[in-house]
Amino acid sequence: MSEIHNFPPISTQEWMDKVVADLKGADFEKKLVWRTTEGFNVKPLYRQEDLEQLDYLNSLPGSFPYVRGNDKKGNPWYVRQNIDVSDVAAANAKAKDILYKGVDSLGFCLCSCDLSAATMEQLLDGICLDAIEVNFTTTSARLVEVAKVFVAYVKAKNYDLASIKGSLNFDPHGRLLCKGNTGLENAIASAKEVIELTAELPNFKAISVNAKYFNNAGAYISQELAYGLNMANDYMAALTEAGVPAQTVADNIKFNFGIGSNYFMEIAKFRAGRLLWSKIVSAYGVDAKMIVMAETSKWNKTIYDTHANLLRTQTESMSACLGGVDSITVLPFDDCYKKSGVFSERIARNQQLLLKEESHLDKIADPSAGSYYIENLTNEMAAQAWKLFVEVEEKGGYYVSLKEGFIQAEVAASADKRRKAVATRRENLLGTNQFPNFTETKKEEVAEAMAAGNCCGTEEEAKAVEPLNFFRGAEEFEALRLSVEAKEKTPTVFLLKTGNVAFRQARAQFIANFYGCAGFKIIEDMGYDTATEGAEAALASGAEIVVICSSDDEYETAAPEAYKALDGKAEFVVAGAPACADALKEQGITNFVNVRSNVLEELKRYAALV
Repeated sequence: MSEIHNFPPISTQEWMDKVVADLKGADFEKKLVWRTTEGFNVKPLYRQEDLEQLDYLNSLPGSFPYVRGNDKKGNPWYVRQNIDVSDVAAANAKAKDILYKGVDSLGFCLCSCDLSAATMEQLLDGICLDAIEVNFTTTSARLVEVAKVFVAYVKAKNYDLASIKGSLNFDPHGRLLCKGNTGLENAIASAKEVIELTAELPNFKAISVNAKYFNNAGAYISQELAYGLNMANDYMAALTEAGVPAQTVADNIKFNFGIGSNYFMEIAKFRAGRLLWSKIVSAYGVDAKMIVMAETSKWNKTIYDTHANLLRTQTESMSACLGGVDSITVLPFDDCYKKSGVFSERIARNQQLLLKEESHLDKIADPSAGSYYIENLTNEMAAQAWKLFVEVEEKGGYYVSLKEGFIQAEVAASADKRRKAVATRRENLLGTNQFPNFTETKKEEVAEAMAAGNCCGTEEEAKAVEPLNFFRGAEEFEALRLSVEAKEKTPTVFLLKTGNVAFRQARAQFIANFYGCAGFKIIEDMGYDTATEGAEAALASGAEIVVICSSDDEYETAAPEAYKALDGKAEFVVAGAPACADALKEQGITNFVNVRSNVLEELKRYAALV
């Protein structure tokens, strides 16, 4: 048997020397350090020594400060599906059906039905509440009645009250974000009443913190976490001042977060959230775990190439389960533009079941442990979110900051940056602003613009604060493409390929992708020996837009040649940003499309030509 030799240890400095050498003079900071939108930088490599200052690594799963998860034996989570209760009998039948198909957490939206004892009896008939989790959503004013009716029901059925698990979506602070008002005269008094009504159900959460609203309004991850913690802290402060014990308040709070597509950052968010929440409740002299329901984001979902949403929701649900959440709601892939059906709901359920039954991600306590990268992201995310949290607290807390418009302004600023990033392709939405399906149409399926937000209530009530602006990142591209679909004649782009074969093919692919994002018709062939020949073919095609695709060196002569041959009968565009651009502009050639273009604004301009 041969002797086994260990690899010699290599220091961080040796690694850095090798990296710097391979960069061949390029700046390390500019080339390899990721400057995130979250307010901190990410290095290209991490080592064990980077973990030396992280005290929480000495804790165990299920132990304070709960960074490593709430369960020491595994990583369980509930598979949740929401049901709109417009027809009580149909909702009951659907609930029982999906419980047999892998769901173990039900979310009932009771906005469209009465709240009598008979309704609750019919809704929950045949459902074993001690084997699942049950959650209720309705208007703020009706949630007190829901609490009364539900508690009376479980008592009448002689359940072990400690076995009842679930929550009420009672969140007046969150409703302020959606509607600008709470829908209540005294929100804290109502919150206290709900806590008292459900006091005999120790595992039923009376108060929700819907930080997911920040996610769906385009906030950055650290903002969603920080402002969600501010909301929760306001509940802690107000309810303890109203006489509710701090431990009782903390035990009744459930966090509802969104899940974006930034895979590792989202994992870090959930871990950092538990760390910071344990720090906050410790200030009240109590110990409580952060209980989290995670829901796939609405912000990054798209109408076009809808099945790409399945890729997004799959990585999002993975981020959530690896981050150690308590329940996950995967929204159906077509949820952003129509009422989902049996197929899309089944796929959404099965996405979680794959993670459980085939990947076994529920069997490992703290599955993210041991990753130098994730541990450092967790620490950085916690530090950034805490900084934002303290900033709001120093302004007087969540409600004061909301009344002054500070939080809304911060989220709006981030959303505007993300909107611009989507418009310029610095943030990609597959199938919408990058690599579209040119032939796809949606005008028959999309009957009206999608309304953002997911709250109950009416818009007519007076607003106490300015609500958030909910939108999806793809909306502006989708509106443009739908308007193009509605035109009597689809704008046509002719790709005039000439010169160097490699350059013209690469630029033609770029241009087809560019104009395809608006649903323009693309005409492309093998190319032409001369620019004049190509221009003549372009005119014969009837295209409104002609884009010359060649090399930078050849543009100096080929572009003016094609421009002259077109004689103003079509819009002429140069693909790229050649060094001779200024010289071309002097000859009247003013349209250039390249990687620095604002895709959305350029497409709007060209769409207006037809």
